[in-house]
Amino acid sequence: MKFHQTALILSILIISISCSSIELFKENVELRPYKENRSFVIVNKEINLKGVEDELINEKIINEIEIKMKDLGLYYDRDTPDVVIKFSSNEDPRQKEVFQNQFPMWGMRVWDPWMYDPRFMGRQNMVSTRNYELIQLIIDFIDPKQDKMLMRFTAVSEASTIKTKNKKLIKSVDKIVKAYDQHMNQN
Repeated sequence: MKFHQTALILSILIISISCSSIELFKENVELRPYKENRSFVIVNKEINLKGVEDELINEKIINEIEIKMKDLGLYYDRDTPDVVIKFSSNEDPRQKEVFQNQFPMWGMRVWDPWMYDPRFMGRQNMVSTRNYELIQLIIDFIDPKQDKMLMRFTAVSEASTIKTKNKKLIKSVDKIVKAYDQHMNQN
C-alpha cells in the first residue's frame, strides 16, 4: 500500500514539473560577473516606459521585479545603481487547431456498441480552433558603469485568457530573477 502512495505522489510530481510551460533563454551575456551588485533601478518605473501593453500588468511586473530583487538582498537606488533593469514584451495573437478524440475510451475497450456507432461517423465536428497569445517577456540587466549589457533573459509562454497571461508573466519574472541570481553566483 505504501508503494502505491509513493508511486502516486512521484507521478503527480513528475507531471507537475513537466507541465511548466515557460521556456527561458539567456542571451547577450557581454560581461562576466565581476562584482557583487548591491543596488538596482527599474528603467520602466523611472521614466514611465510601458513594457507591456496593459498598464495594470505592467505595474504588476514592475512590482514583482522589485520584490524579487529585494529578496535577493539588493536595494532600490535610482541615483547610483549597480544594475539597471529594463523589460519589454512581444505579444503575438495566434490560433491553433484542436483535434477532439471521437473515441475517448478507445484504449480501454476493444469495441463497445454503445460508444462506437458507424451511423454517426462524420457528423461531429472533430476540429476546432483555439485563440491564444504567444508572450515573450524580455528583461535586460545592464551595468551602468561600463554601459554594457550583463545579460538578457527571454521567457516565452502561451496564454489563452487574461488571467493565465497575468500568472505566466509573474512566473516568468520569478524564473528570470532566479536565473539572474544563479548567473551572478557562478563565480
